[in-house]
Amino acid sequence: MLPLPRRRRFAAGLLLAPLLAALTGCFASDGGDAPSGSSEGSRLKVALAFPPAENFSPYGADATLLSRLGVTEGLTRLDANGAAAPALAESWSRDNDRSWLFSLRDATFQDGAEVTPKAVAAALTRAADAEPVTAALSGVELTAEPAGDHRVRVSTSDPDPVLPLRLSSPGLVILSAGAYGGKDAVSPVGTATGPFELTEVTGTTAATLDRFDDYWGGRAQAAGIDARFIADGTARTNALRTGAADIAEAVPVSQAASLDGGTRRETATTRTTSLLLNTRSGAFEDPRTRATAREAIDTSALAEGVYEGYADPGAGLYGPALTWAADKRVRPAGRAAAGGAGGRTLTMATYDNRPELPEVAQVLEQQLEKAGFRVKLEVREYSRLESDALAGKFDAFVSARNTMLDTGDPVSVLASDYTCRGSYNLALLCDKKVDKAVSGAESTADTAERRDAAMTAEAALLGTDALVPLVHQRIITGVAAEVSGVLLDPYERSLVGVGTRR
Repeated sequence: MLPLPRRRRFAAGLLLAPLLAALTGCFASDGGDAPSGSSEGSRLKVALAFPPAENFSPYGADATLLSRLGVTEGLTRLDANGAAAPALAESWSRDNDRSWLFSLRDATFQDGAEVTPKAVAAALTRAADAEPVTAALSGVELTAEPAGDHRVRVSTSDPDPVLPLRLSSPGLVILSAGAYGGKDAVSPVGTATGPFELTEVTGTTAATLDRFDDYWGGRAQAAGIDARFIADGTARTNALRTGAADIAEAVPVSQAASLDGGTRRETATTRTTSLLLNTRSGAFEDPRTRATAREAIDTSALAEGVYEGYADPGAGLYGPALTWAADKRVRPAGRAAAGGAGGRTLTMATYDNRPELPEVAQVLEQQLEKAGFRVKLEVREYSRLESDALAGKFDAFVSARNTMLDTGDPVSVLASDYTCRGSYNLALLCDKKVDKAVSGAESTADTAERRDAAMTAEAALLGTDALVPLVHQRIITGVAAEVSGVLLDPYERSLVGVGTRR
């Protein structure tokens, strides 16, 4: 592993090519060594499912990885009820229908610079200009500027009634000026504000984090984190069982019974596993063929078989963890009649970072072939799959998506994933009825009414059969008996925090 100088990491770290050192001894043998300069607390050994896919850029899939490790923060965060709560902003108020004023708390970046209105405005401007656009800003034009002592004005081109919620997104974190290089270069190494500071990176296999002693929320109880990225779910679970890991995320349901009850934590989440059908080209361009595929799928067999009861059959985009959704669900209208498979050959892809997905895909393969399709199955690691999926190189894609991950707003996932302008539109859907319903929901300010509008838009989406909800997941996290304070977050944005310790 290559150490990065403590206060000048941004100049090397992630702006260079990925480090090529082999994964050797990245977990301390006894987990009890504190980092240099610290005499308090033990280090935590954490096994994560997803390796960094974009050199730890906060503007893509790696944003959640950074937030789960306690590295990055935004102006706001999500509370247990899914509402916007203070983070780097202590409070906020609506200036007018397009602008909000955020009052900043006293905080320091990990490179020693102060968190100022100028720094915050610059960070949000860089996030707004990122390409491709970060999912939280899909369809939103955002600007930010200093507004006097300890205040920042954030504005949008159109009224955005959920802007404080949107700014909780892991993709809209605040980094110091030292994080930014050229137009697209950004590094969170030593430039964030969270309780843990990324200090060493070993390619896509491991990372080392030290406690940031000047964190505004108080010193973390753990001295640091030694993280390994282990795509294989069985290997992650074994790491916990053998003591090589203190925390193992996304334990496969097939491995759950092998863990002691005290080390197995089950969390209802807002994650839905779905089959996304390519509406632009190939086998599922015809809505009648999509209807045939939907009718061929038995979601109960997936929930009880593949997930062994750790999931509920898919009911829609929003699952039972969102208690408000069930009573508001609108029956899809305008679905095409099934037109038969006609012996069509299709390519279905999924990834193995979430260990149940390949098995889900195999069951779907059997169900679809029984209906008359010929299925070619392709399984890769997610980082090697996403670009091809977004480019429409597959006819079908099995994906597990946390619908509240990007913003906490039920409408935002519709805009980013299922509209013509969406930046994460794996189904390549462009439907006027869906776009109209989503647009109407986006303009609704009242929380209850916005949820009603989201359910109307969900019905329009389901009516296209571009999305086939399969199951609503419960996530299993492995936690060693001596570890406390792990953040079991239904929104999957947090895992390790100030109070996590062993």
